[in-house]
Amino acid sequence: KKKARVSRSLPEPSWEERLANAVTPLWRLPYQEQLQVKYESQRKILQTLASRLEELGIDVQKPGGLCCPLQPVVPSPIINGYRNKSTFSVNRGPDGNPKTVGLYVGTGRERNIVCVKANHVENIPSKHKQVAQCYEEFICHSPLDSCILFHEGGHWRELVVRTTRCGHTMAIITFHPQQLGQEALATQKALLKEFFTCGPGAVCALTSLYFQESTMTRCSHEQSPYQLLHGAPHIFEELLGLKFRISPDAFFQVNTAGAEVLYQAVGELCQATGDTVLLDICCGTGTIGLSLAQQVSKVIGVEVVEKAIEDAEWNAAFNGISNCEFHSGKAEAVLPQLLASWEDAQPLVAVVNPSRAGLHYRVVRAIRNCRSIRRLLYISCKPEGEAMRNFLELCCPPDPRKKLAGEPFVPMLAIPFDMFPHTVHCELVLLFTR
Repeated sequence: KKKARVSRSLPEPSWEERLANAVTPLWRLPYQEQLQVKYESQRKILQTLASRLEELGIDVQKPGGLCCPLQPVVPSPIINGYRNKSTFSVNRGPDGNPKTVGLYVGTGRERNIVCVKANHVENIPSKHKQVAQCYEEFICHSPLDSCILFHEGGHWRELVVRTTRCGHTMAIITFHPQQLGQEALATQKALLKEFFTCGPGAVCALTSLYFQESTMTRCSHEQSPYQLLHGAPHIFEELLGLKFRISPDAFFQVNTAGAEVLYQAVGELCQATGDTVLLDICCGTGTIGLSLAQQVSKVIGVEVVEKAIEDAEWNAAFNGISNCEFHSGKAEAVLPQLLASWEDAQPLVAVVNPSRAGLHYRVVRAIRNCRSIRRLLYISCKPEGEAMRNFLELCCPPDPRKKLAGEPFVPMLAIPFDMFPHTVHCELVLLFTR
């Protein structure tokens, strides 16, 4: 007689484990193994780029089928709690509480989204978790519902927490006004301010408390202004000996210590001399340009977020840096105008640090068609995504139909930086020359 098999299925992972696996998939691996995983993924990206370029008739194959040499992943100086910005959602938790403040497990497509508290997630600092816990306590005592689906009503929405190494903490609370009048809105804002200044939330010692009324999923300051309920309008960070002012929606690298390592390397790769002009595209609050301003004759920054440009100009003035100019607007509108009349003999080095959406085609075209740009550093947080399209546009042969007249760039070196320990993501710096 054969013995009946006893099914020994593994126990279901806890909600905490599911969240950790979703947000920080590499959290169980020793750090050196995490770096190796990331190196392999970056190697595959460069192999893909090499084969895509080969399809265009460009032979850039290097040993290992790469498009250029790949250096080892530069480790993050801080491995746990490194995030200086966290976004928490408000939704139904595993226990059914519709006012749970945490991060999502599941997908909208499968309709199995659950909001799980992030107390155990390793890349989020304890201060962020504390503010999230206090926000949950506040909304749980509020008679107003959380806004889970816009068309079903409810008000309390996501929380963004930003912190700096200077000890500053900014909280930004998003609220759906639905049909509330101004008086009712004023009451909610007063209650929120009281909770975080005199009530249980005072333990968070917020530097800034912002409130934004929004009927959209994502909303800029221009679409619906951030309202300062308490404290200072900005928080401040120190980076490479400079002081930076940060507005609620201004971009700042999420790993400050990692950003210092990244920007120092960018400075070396630029090979800037005293007469070089540095073009800093998608410059945010000016961190890259300002940190390299001493090495170059001039910095020209371009950024779409108006408040970030205000921060960049303040940062330059505060740090006594006078060789920088910043332009507000979409790069695809500003850059072609800036470069169209560029006939200066000065060497021009470009650094681009776009969002995951990559650069607009008109930006790439303006860079290609500007003969003065011989060296380009592309910093990408998702090189396998839209950035890949940009890489091909930079390197493809001239194409009159697409108004690409300039000499193509060639990838020369790739350096990955681990800005996001415990996750699969990496910041890749690709050096192009021509």
